[in-house]
Amino acid sequence: MLLTKFTHSCVRLEKDGAVLVIDPGTFSEVEEALRGADTVLITHEHPDHYDAERLGVALSADPELTVHAPGQVIEKLAEHITDTDRLHAVSADTTFTAGPFSVATYGGQHALIHPLIPTIANVGYVIDDAVFHPGDSFTVPHGLTVPTVLVPLHAPWSKMSEVIDFIIATRAQRVYQIHDALLSETGFGVVEKQVKHFSQVYGTEYRHLDTRESVEVHTA
Repeated sequence: MLLTKFTHSCVRLEKDGAVLVIDPGTFSEVEEALRGADTVLITHEHPDHYDAERLGVALSADPELTVHAPGQVIEKLAEHITDTDRLHAVSADTTFTAGPFSVATYGGQHALIHPLIPTIANVGYVIDDAVFHPGDSFTVPHGLTVPTVLVPLHAPWSKMSEVIDFIIATRAQRVYQIHDALLSETGFGVVEKQVKHFSQVYGTEYRHLDTRESVEVHTA
């Protein structure tokens, strides 16, 4: 399975001629990421994780494109198309298939930003028991050790110690960064130095992926 990182939290997975895209948000290269896509997974309704306008255009242009997302996202996307049977509301602790991909969902709630800011639904996705995209959450998949984990590297709702603890808790073989659009070059240097060090201490390989960089992810 080929994994390609786009800006911020958007990733594209390709397998057996099928394409699955997770979180094509406003910071990301949405049209490029969605080119030839069959399925889109959205973790939550924040615009840096899904661009309603550009995803709506893609849905209108491709009658075969399907979306799985929390209910709030599905309700908004339904305003863009008439054949809403292509839109699927998902919650945590479920499984489904998307073409050749198997998908399991985890979590359920966005990480706390501030007590005065209401929390929203957030669904993390495990693809083929091989890749975990947590969205905006540090939920660790229960009952499963996923070899490749995408870690939210920097966010208004997190601190570096929580990033490190999340990586340690997952026991992943390898980790790639997402949720990084707000970091400067200097910020990357500071955060990744510590994250890489502590990942290695606990037996996890941390590797930085540039925008549009691809890596092979091995599935069982």
